[in-house]
Amino acid sequence: MAGEESTEQLSSSLLAEENPSTRGPDGGNSATAVLVLSTFIAVCGSYISGAIVGYSSPTETGIMEDLGLSTAEYSVFGSTVTIGAMVGAVFSGKIADLIGRRGAMGISEAFSIAGWLAIAFSQAAWLLDIGRLSTGCGLGLLTYVVPVYIAEITPKNLRGRFATVHPFMITVGIAMTYFIGTVVSWRILALIGTIPCIVNLLGLFFISESPRWLAKVGKEKEYEAALLCLRGENTDISEEAIEIKENTEALQRLPEGRILELFQRRYARSLIIGVGLVLLNQLGGSIAISAYASSIFEKAGFSTTVGTIVMSVVQIPMTIGSVLLMDKSGRRQLLMVSCSGTCFGCLLVGVSFLLQDVHWWKELTPVLVFIGLVIYNAFFGLGLSGIPWLIMSEIFPINMKGSAGSLCNLVYWSSSWFMTYMFNFSMEWSSAGTFFILSGIAGFTVGFVAKIVPETKGRTLEEIQAVLNPEIVKG
Repeated sequence: MAGEESTEQLSSSLLAEENPSTRGPDGGNSATAVLVLSTFIAVCGSYISGAIVGYSSPTETGIMEDLGLSTAEYSVFGSTVTIGAMVGAVFSGKIADLIGRRGAMGISEAFSIAGWLAIAFSQAAWLLDIGRLSTGCGLGLLTYVVPVYIAEITPKNLRGRFATVHPFMITVGIAMTYFIGTVVSWRILALIGTIPCIVNLLGLFFISESPRWLAKVGKEKEYEAALLCLRGENTDISEEAIEIKENTEALQRLPEGRILELFQRRYARSLIIGVGLVLLNQLGGSIAISAYASSIFEKAGFSTTVGTIVMSVVQIPMTIGSVLLMDKSGRRQLLMVSCSGTCFGCLLVGVSFLLQDVHWWKELTPVLVFIGLVIYNAFFGLGLSGIPWLIMSEIFPINMKGSAGSLCNLVYWSSSWFMTYMFNFSMEWSSAGTFFILSGIAGFTVGFVAKIVPETKGRTLEEIQAVLNPEIVKG
């Protein structure tokens, strides 16, 4: 598929960029074929996430006509995915800790395939909703496990770029689902959705498990073998292996993390950063603007077809830029630039609707709304689409990562449901006011990142823990 080809091109560029002969004592700094393959299989799950999110947009008319659904019934179908995602989020961390990162991806694909098939062959609204709920459960699992897996298998100097392929593939999944949905029926589109699920499911048999998870569960020989496989047979992994082992041993002296234990003082900064980033991401309107882009353009008097297509396309090159810049400019800088851009985009849309309300520049304001939303989506792709999840996968110690991931994932999808539910009511109250609020939240996020979020570029996961939780690492 087109999304998979894009990933292969990105992976090839990463392979070419790093000289395989320059491997440091920390376990190797170059992108090996095994590392690229493992990342590619994992981000098939990212493509699936985008396909699940984007499915309801191009299929609305066809499903409502074929099954005779009312607007309210279709709204239930569209929103059920976030409920399923919340369910998947609650159990995502625990499942990934119990059966491993590969096992969690396998379960998510089983939910996704079952959901796609239920949608494709449904003859009534109830089966349609069950299918959507099932894909939502898969989505909730994938949202957590894919960035965590990529972060745990990559060397520190490549982690940012490889992890950013995750949001890139989500963007590609949304765009491709929208485009394919314009030329095939909603049932065929659901069947097409099973293809990347099957690729991911079969690919799991050929990729390495996370060495850090293997070390956590006491499989010493397996974690060293997996690390050597990922870094290359001729690579000296001794320093990285020792660092992982020492960190794991320090964490094993602590009890297995539960969600309530996250609220201890020692984890306060990590918790504030992780929950704060995913919450501000959603309160800033990311899901709501994507879900209601057509109605926003319609209210502004701009072509919905042109607007949504351009919005979908513009995010792809910006996300590629994020991939290339992640390990050069750093997470914090990209995130602040991204938030500043979304702040300006929402401000421009708000001003445009305000001008419409007072009947000024009525011919120009639809174009300004379009420009504002394109700016928002472009800068969202530059950082906000993926960096919060990358940072979340880096800042928690492995004994708390499952519980922390479940909590952050639950906060993300709960706030997503809240924003998608409230957005239309807010737009009826005041379109200009809605976007001024979103702009203010984006501006606050810039300050939040500047004051609280650490730079994790160029540090191993163990080094990051030494900064955020020194008392744990020292034991």
